[in-house]
Amino acid sequence: MIRDKSARKPAKDAPQPSVTKKAAPARASFRRERALIKRGIWPVAGCDEAGRGPLAGPVVAAAVILDPDRVPRGIDDSKRLTAEEREKLFDRICATAQVSVAIASPARIDRDNILRASLWALKRAVLALPEAPRHVFVDGRDRLDTDCDCEAVIGGDGIVLSIAAASIVAKVTRDRLMCALAQDCPGYGFEQHKGYGVPEHLDALDRLGPTVHHRSFFAPVAAARAKHMPWTVEPARDLFSATEIELRVQAGLEIDASANL
Repeated sequence: MIRDKSARKPAKDAPQPSVTKKAAPARASFRRERALIKRGIWPVAGCDEAGRGPLAGPVVAAAVILDPDRVPRGIDDSKRLTAEEREKLFDRICATAQVSVAIASPARIDRDNILRASLWALKRAVLALPEAPRHVFVDGRDRLDTDCDCEAVIGGDGIVLSIAAASIVAKVTRDRLMCALAQDCPGYGFEQHKGYGVPEHLDALDRLGPTVHHRSFFAPVAAARAKHMPWTVEPARDLFSATEIELRVQAGLEIDASANL
């Protein structure tokens, strides 16, 4: 049987199937800040934090007021940049903008919880700026309790340039702190994973136990503490005994009350 080979080959002038390319994410811009400047509102600050997710180390918050006439090129969400790019931009931002940093320690995180500690550090960073801002952009969904207007922007580190600048300052500052902690706590690899719960960190926790820089109530840290320092773990409350005692007390109160009648 003779087959028609032309049936298997598309004609040269036939339309080719289109290949849709994924659009690159838009870079953060200075558009929102310029809109406020046109309305006479200035200074405008952006703030962001680094270090909510790790098992060890502090949360570092940064606030930045960019100079509209000297905005460094290349600023974007710190997660989209390489470590080398972040370091270079960190120096340029600090040389041209008003910058402040605040730190929430692991002890504060244990006491207040990670969200409250982060918001506390963000507010402290805004208050520490050399010039009080008239408007603040903050990354996330939670607004800060500031004297000026505060606008929360979800995904703001990839949208608002001032927030992106703050994300770079916070990230570089925290990475440097974790590298310094690595010298005091060898064996944990802080200089590599910066305190995040990667397998190497979890293995070190299991072998060595937690340090004072670990967040006590994060589950992997609590498990390591129970293994290496069981005397620091409070025993579980015996609910049956507690209920029995409460019933006896209530019964005694009822007897005393009836005796007075």
